[in-house]
Amino acid sequence: MKPKSVLLTATLLIIFLSTLMLPVTALADGIIIPDPPICDPAPCPPVPIPMDQLVIRYHHVTVTINEQLAVTHVDQVFYNPNDWTIEGTYIFPIPDDAVVSNFILWVDGKPVEGQVLDATQARQTYEQIVASMRDPALLEYVGRGAVQARIFPIAPQGERRIELEYTQALPAEGGLVSYLYPLNTEKFSVQPIESVTINVDVHSSVPIRAVYSPSHEVGISRESDNHVTVGYEASNVLPDTDFTLYYSLGESQAFHLLSYRDPSDPSDPDGFFMVMLAPGINAVDRVIPKDLLLVLDRSGSMEGEKFQQVQQATRYILSHLNADDRFNIISFSTGVTSYARGLSPASEADQALSWLNTLNASGSTDINRALLDAAAMVDGERPTYLIFLTDGLPTEGVMDSPSILANFTASAPKNLRLFTFGVGYDVDTFLLDSLSQDNHGKSSYVQPGMSLDEILSAFYNGISTPVLTNLDLAFKGVSIYDLYPSPLPDLFSGSQVILLGRYHEGGKADVSLTGELNGEKLTFIFEGQMLDQKSPVNSIQASIPRLWATRKVGYLLNEIRLQGANQEIIDQIVKLSIRFGIVTPYTSYLVTEQAPLGVAEQERLAEDTFNTLKAMPTQAPSGQAAVQSAVDAGAMQGAASAPSLPEEATSSVRVLGARTYVLSDGTWIDTAFDPDQMKPTPVEFLSPEYFDLVATYPELGDAFSLGDKVIALSGGSAYEVIPGDNAAQSVNPSPTPSGQDDPTPTPNVIKQPTKTPPEVPPGKSSGLCGAALFPFLFMPFLVVFARRSKHSS
Repeated sequence: MKPKSVLLTATLLIIFLSTLMLPVTALADGIIIPDPPICDPAPCPPVPIPMDQLVIRYHHVTVTINEQLAVTHVDQVFYNPNDWTIEGTYIFPIPDDAVVSNFILWVDGKPVEGQVLDATQARQTYEQIVASMRDPALLEYVGRGAVQARIFPIAPQGERRIELEYTQALPAEGGLVSYLYPLNTEKFSVQPIESVTINVDVHSSVPIRAVYSPSHEVGISRESDNHVTVGYEASNVLPDTDFTLYYSLGESQAFHLLSYRDPSDPSDPDGFFMVMLAPGINAVDRVIPKDLLLVLDRSGSMEGEKFQQVQQATRYILSHLNADDRFNIISFSTGVTSYARGLSPASEADQALSWLNTLNASGSTDINRALLDAAAMVDGERPTYLIFLTDGLPTEGVMDSPSILANFTASAPKNLRLFTFGVGYDVDTFLLDSLSQDNHGKSSYVQPGMSLDEILSAFYNGISTPVLTNLDLAFKGVSIYDLYPSPLPDLFSGSQVILLGRYHEGGKADVSLTGELNGEKLTFIFEGQMLDQKSPVNSIQASIPRLWATRKVGYLLNEIRLQGANQEIIDQIVKLSIRFGIVTPYTSYLVTEQAPLGVAEQERLAEDTFNTLKAMPTQAPSGQAAVQSAVDAGAMQGAASAPSLPEEATSSVRVLGARTYVLSDGTWIDTAFDPDQMKPTPVEFLSPEYFDLVATYPELGDAFSLGDKVIALSGGSAYEVIPGDNAAQSVNPSPTPSGQDDPTPTPNVIKQPTKTPPEVPPGKSSGLCGAALFPFLFMPFLVVFARRSKHSS
């Protein structure tokens, strides 16, 4: 044997012995046991070698929807960082409600044959892989179909571009169309993806009304009444949530009701609902004339770029007034000056701009006087929007914030909507938030480095054309409660209102939407609306509960900021945080506490938190910390999608649909599990009973996918997955459908019956991707490595 071969063999033996003594801490969570590499001149000894997983360079999705027919094109590049060639197969889970009418796969521009598996065939494939790999991650997709095919070899340090395209007809219920793309990669890749993008192009012969994604923060561009584009992009991320998009069709007022209820939930059987409102296609023809009051701080601290940006934004706003609008500009410093004594017609915008150019920043800050002068100009017969902008604390006249609030409350008519803008950190966040909250408005904060003129101009675009004011929503037949936002904001052209709330038992309801249009009261009736009494398994509406909880927690956090903490508020925040996986500055329990967190533990945590807050000094209303707290609470109150978990929580918390699981002593435990009230039924990992449970209760697939030690709930019962020694042989390989060749060769795995597979860190699934026996899953592509060699074959 040549010295080079001796050295290589010795090195491999050292690696092998090391793996017997120590857990592997490389990118993979476990040991890889592929075919042995080809060594020159002799074959290498058959020993397990740690192996880096494939790297996903990018994940780009382009969706074209024409008349509810969606063509989804997926474009990914995989990189092989290893010193050997890899080849295998992939599996792509099909969305629950999708029927694939056309499936095309390209590998580096060449077509590759694939096979479409129905839900039964896919489940058999998933279970076979789970049993052989001793890794349950694929159980999340039980109930979904799949497509699978071979991939060509990927050379060492080489790339392989894979493009997948499929067509599906999208369902529409009551004019609401839904689209879902399986983007959950969190459990299947330990390295962030460099670039993730989703672009959706929607065309319809029927006007498109509301467009909304509850899963991701998206940009929406309305090209016309019949054409909308939606975009999402992120860098260096591990997506953990499937992408969901809703859009509604029709000429009339858009009203869509979505609901979710799990009556077997032991912690709370009540349901959750979401209402989407958008103006009808003809609403813009009946635009409501509005009055606009611009109250601008021009004290000395605004001098320079800040005041120049305020002037620039004001120019934009005045040039975009509607023909029947009226306006006035009020500037304040030591004193208060106005463009006019009262409201002026939109036709005077040019004169007002000339007056604006004469202003300069100097003097102190008399907030009280400016607000009272503005309130005195309000016409009680027309909707009035007051934009109040300041960069400082009151330093002139009445300087006590409670007195300023009381004075303005006594003077402000009910038809006034007040929107505050705090510039910089030297602002009274308690004053600004209270002003907007008490007057049906919203607070915005322009922190250093942000473009004030762009923010102010964009805000005005959203409120420029009101079409229905003083909204009220009533349900007949079903009892609802806990609505956010409350009261409802006005409805503007080109915008939409997303309302979330709770209900009791569900059933049919007649819903009435009441609003005012030019002083006339209008009522829209939506009959026979259904609120789920029991939602389907793996419903895409399962994201609604956490989004509702996010908004409520934001509201409660704001209450603490403005009114101080009390035991009742803290109790609610603790319960919501634990149940829905919402980490806040006051609730790190999900990360720091040992589960299960039953009723008794939650009460203890709430009491401890309240006592801690009482002992803390009162938070200052101004400064960077105060502004950031206001921004965070405001973002939660108006959240369009539930927030991702913070990085520090991702290793110990998982949110799956409407459920939250916390890792405790190596076991993933549903936070709704109460050990004082429930006794879990033990189920051996990978036993026949284990797979039977998943087949009978598909919702358990999500929970069981977390690992081999789990406590999960279904149908009001608790099940505890416990490790088993011989369970890997309990599931038979998936049969090949009659008349078809098996497109997925069985991987050539080196078996070592006397050696137990390497231990996975407590509570963690081996992750499939670079884990267990070999890495094979990159969502949405399941890469099963069948062979590695020095050269492609």
